[in-house]
Amino acid sequence: MSRPLSLNQATTKYWTLAETVRGCVDAGIPALGVWRDRLTEIGVDKAKRLLDETGVVVTSLCRGGFFTAPDGSVEDNRRAVEECAAIDCPVLVLVCGGLPDGSRDLVGARARVRDGIAALAPYAAERGVRLAIEPMHPMFCSDRGVISTLGQSIDLAAEFPAEQVGVVVDSYHIWWDPEVERQIARAAGRISLVQVSDWVTPLPAGALLGRGHVGDGHIDNRRLVDAAYAAGYHGYVEVEIFNEEIWSAPGEQTVATVVERHRQAFG
Repeated sequence: MSRPLSLNQATTKYWTLAETVRGCVDAGIPALGVWRDRLTEIGVDKAKRLLDETGVVVTSLCRGGFFTAPDGSVEDNRRAVEECAAIDCPVLVLVCGGLPDGSRDLVGARARVRDGIAALAPYAAERGVRLAIEPMHPMFCSDRGVISTLGQSIDLAAEFPAEQVGVVVDSYHIWWDPEVERQIARAAGRISLVQVSDWVTPLPAGALLGRGHVGDGHIDNRRLVDAAYAAGYHGYVEVEIFNEEIWSAPGEQTVATVVERHRQAFG
């Protein structure tokens, strides 16, 4: 495909890493976005052997960040970088963190994110890992991500060398932004990862699990992905879905739907 597919492990949440890798191989999916909890279960050495044996490429590791936590998550972020390097993953996705408990200091929280990235970026670069700032939909500003737009992410990333810090273009979080296409073009040279899903309404309580298969909702994923490629991105399109109904379906069924919808949208 002109837009090669990667399966983010969150989409098959109840599969182990080994099961997800096998599902990718069986479905002809060449690449995988890994989550750290599943990586920890199997261990990095065993995971590396499994990936090498199957030839499945790792497109991202989720997640680092949460720089607004009381300790700034320094040690955990360094471990995340080391895990990336151990499985030859080039991109560590940063979910930057929300407001500290009881805080209304949004400006201060964003400053802490900047400081956290500044401290982590050289450490990651030494290990061949690029940090990727993921803007979160504004509804998650209080608890998950004080970086709310792609433009903010680009501005922050631009303070660092491009090879050290890039951005994530995740359609779920940025599709609503009237500036989105201009900002994607502006992100040229900084796009580390493209992720897609769909915005399905009505959203469940909290909205975190409101993502659907591509084509089931309101997002023009083709337009956003084409914009990323026009900006010079040449990597995989990673499908990342948080949805309890999809998680509860047989993994093979979910993977088959992911492949078919990808062909329909991007083939």
